[in-house]
Amino acid sequence: MSMEAPIGVIGGGAWGTALAQVLAAGGRPVTLWARNRSVVESINALHENPVYLPGRPLSALVRATDDPAALHGAAALLVVTPAQHMRMILSGFAPQGQPLLLCAKGIEAHSRKFMHEVAREAMPGSPVAVLSGPTFAHEVAAGLPTAVTLAAEDEALARTLAEWIAQPAFRPYVTDDVAGAEIGGAVKNVLAIACGVVEGAALGQNARAALIARGFAEMTRFGLACGARLETLAGLSGLGDLVLTCSSTSSRNYTLGKELGEGRKASDLLVDRRTVAEGAFTAPVLLEAARLRGIDMPITAAVCALIAGTLDVDDAIRTLLSRPLRAE
Repeated sequence: MSMEAPIGVIGGGAWGTALAQVLAAGGRPVTLWARNRSVVESINALHENPVYLPGRPLSALVRATDDPAALHGAAALLVVTPAQHMRMILSGFAPQGQPLLLCAKGIEAHSRKFMHEVAREAMPGSPVAVLSGPTFAHEVAAGLPTAVTLAAEDEALARTLAEWIAQPAFRPYVTDDVAGAEIGGAVKNVLAIACGVVEGAALGQNARAALIARGFAEMTRFGLACGARLETLAGLSGLGDLVLTCSSTSSRNYTLGKELGEGRKASDLLVDRRTVAEGAFTAPVLLEAARLRGIDMPITAAVCALIAGTLDVDDAIRTLLSRPLRAE
C-alpha cells in the first residue's frame, strides 16, 4: 500500500465528505467519488459540499469525481455509501485489490448479510476492514474530538489503516472483532428510532434511559449469538454509538423516531428524504435474523411494527410495558 498514492472515498454525502476532510488534514491527497454532479463541481470549484455539509470549508487536497476509474490508483478505498446500495455501487468499480474500509452501518435487506460479507462478494480480491463508532459528520468535519473502532481480521491491515486516518482529534481503536463492530453500528440505528419515539411522545428521560439499557441488552444478545465479543459491543462501536444516536436530533434515525412519536406516519416520513435513516431498513432484517436464531428483541419488534404501520405509538408503548415481569 503506497504512502504516496491518494486515498479514495466512495460516497459524497456528509459522512464521506467529513472523512475525506480527516484524511486531507493529515496531508494526504483524497479522491472523493460522488454520483451527484453538482456536489462534484462544488467541491472542486468552491471547496465545499453545499448539499450535504454546507458551510464547512474543505481542504484543497480533496478532489471530487463522478468517474469510478479515477479511483483505480488509490492506496485504499473508504466505502461510505448507504448500506442498501453498497453492493450495487461497488459493482461499478473495477476491482484493483485495494483494501476496503467500510463506513456504512446496516444489514443488506434481501440477503441479511453484513457489510463486510457484501463487500467480500462484490470485490473478492480486496482486503476488508470496518470503521464504526459515535460519529456525527458535522463534528468530525469541524475537527472536534472523536474516537472510533477500526476492525479487521488482519491486524497489520487494521494498524496500517489506523495510521493513515488517525489525527489528533480523530482516534481509531483497533480490533479484530469485525462482527462486533458491524453489529453495534447496525443495531444502534434501530434503537435510536425507538429513543426518538420516546422523545416525540414526551415519555420522559427515565423512559429513554431505560430504553437505552434494555436496547443494549438486545444488542448484546444478538451480537453474542453472531460471534461478537462483549468488550466490542460495550465499546465505541456498540454502547458508545448507541448513547450518541439515542440522544440527539443530529441522528437521522432518532429524528425519524421523534416524528413517529409525534404522530406522523412512517410511509410519509420515508418518502423523498435526502438522507437515509438506515434503521428503518435494518429493523425488519434484524428482527428476522434474530427470530432465526431464537433471540427475543421486543424493542426491535416494536420499531418494525411502527415503520410497517401495523401498530401505533400508544399500542407499541403498551405492548412493551405489558411484557411479563422477569429478572434483569
